[in-house]
Amino acid sequence: MKKKIVVIGAGVAGLASAIRLQHAGYDVELYEKESMPGGKMHRIELDGYQFDLGPSIVMMPELYQEIFELCGRNPDDYIPMQRLDPMYRVYFGDDPEHPYDISSDLTSLTKTIESISEEDTEGFFRYLQEIYKRFLVAKNHFIQRPFRQPKDFYNPSTLKQALKLKTLDSADQFIGKYIKNERLKQMISFQTLYIGISPYNGPSLYTMIPMIEFLYGVWFIKGGMYTMATAMEKLFLELGGKIHYNSPVDEICIEHGRATGIRLGNQTINADYIVCNADFPFAMKHLIKDVKAKGKYTDKKIDSMKYSCSCFLMYLGMNRKYEEIDHVHNFIFNENLEQNLTDIFEGNQLENGSFYVYIASKKDPSLAPEGKDGLYILMPVSDLSTAKYEWNNETIQYYRQYILQSLKKIKGFEQIENEIVTETYMTPKDFESKFHAYNGACFGLQPTLSQSNHMRPQSKSTHCEHLYFAGSSTHPGAGVPIVLLSAKIAVQELLLDDQG
Repeated sequence: MKKKIVVIGAGVAGLASAIRLQHAGYDVELYEKESMPGGKMHRIELDGYQFDLGPSIVMMPELYQEIFELCGRNPDDYIPMQRLDPMYRVYFGDDPEHPYDISSDLTSLTKTIESISEEDTEGFFRYLQEIYKRFLVAKNHFIQRPFRQPKDFYNPSTLKQALKLKTLDSADQFIGKYIKNERLKQMISFQTLYIGISPYNGPSLYTMIPMIEFLYGVWFIKGGMYTMATAMEKLFLELGGKIHYNSPVDEICIEHGRATGIRLGNQTINADYIVCNADFPFAMKHLIKDVKAKGKYTDKKIDSMKYSCSCFLMYLGMNRKYEEIDHVHNFIFNENLEQNLTDIFEGNQLENGSFYVYIASKKDPSLAPEGKDGLYILMPVSDLSTAKYEWNNETIQYYRQYILQSLKKIKGFEQIENEIVTETYMTPKDFESKFHAYNGACFGLQPTLSQSNHMRPQSKSTHCEHLYFAGSSTHPGAGVPIVLLSAKIAVQELLLDDQG
């Protein structure tokens, strides 16, 4: 008889874990509190417009494809992808008439960097060389493996590799060694926000994120990112898995130091193993009632940990196509990015902010009514535990007005305010209530040095047998490709315990 595994949460890591385990021969059932798959990779449908709710940029496509190849499927049949080149356009608020197109074609990229600062171009290539060496160390020795016990990190071999990561300086300090031009530095360092941390205090290792873009490119999945969620759901069901939607889990049942099932209301579902894809801080505080099973992650510890920034998102259905805007991905930087990010992580309401505009309907017109575009606009903001202001309608209107006034300065968006036909929003409070993102932190725990690698929550529970975790607050961290790796690690850990 097959052993039964319950997976909590149909987010990216939950779906990926469920697929891997079903493929490995287990009887897997997935319980999701929402009515659809994807977690923060949800979709918002609004008057004929379809928007990706959260993640929007596809990097490292081979990690997306791996889950389908594992099961003998052709990824192109599930998640057809197209490479974007240029990858995105960058505008600066004090000079919106002269944007920069950022390409992953090395010739085009070199010309763009030379046009900004010829003397920094040589430094840019030295930065790439140095961070690529660190990237190989991280990939081969850290982000694809678990740290089950202290000795898995504290041994001569691993410590030797850890020294090669040189993580003590910040992303901004590291890039500043090679590049002096402020605009160029901003264009290379801002991507640390993809995982919710500032380049001014985030470890330098995370400057491998722009390097991955420059060397490997950015991709677009037909139908938007939500296609990945529905494709994984489809694959899991094809393999014989079962999904229970509208089924919020109230508790992970633990007896004598071992997870035995889950409780939904008055119903108890028994299982041999549990994989939890609920946000780790939420799960530890609310789903695990057994104090011993929490280990060091007491309620006090969870509250004292550092959390990533959050996001304010606008989803705008427009009355026309934006032919003047050439790209799917567009970044609008405030000229004083450092002050902008300081305000975010100190909890101040932003007087000047940077934001991102995603127009998926440029690549896939089916995502909006004929002849129309939908605009997804994201602004990084403080998480709820840091914010010194309340999220209410007044706050929403304040940020809405700031974003629209900033966009009016960009050619093509001059009349944007009059072209909106329908709109909705996501705030940090929505991320907290809808997805149990602790403190509304979209990217989970901040990947600070003290919350990374062996010091980040691991996939195998430390004080409860047969319980595993996957998702952005666990090792190796946030971002869709990395979260997919967290699922792979969680499943490997489970298989190690069950099969040796």
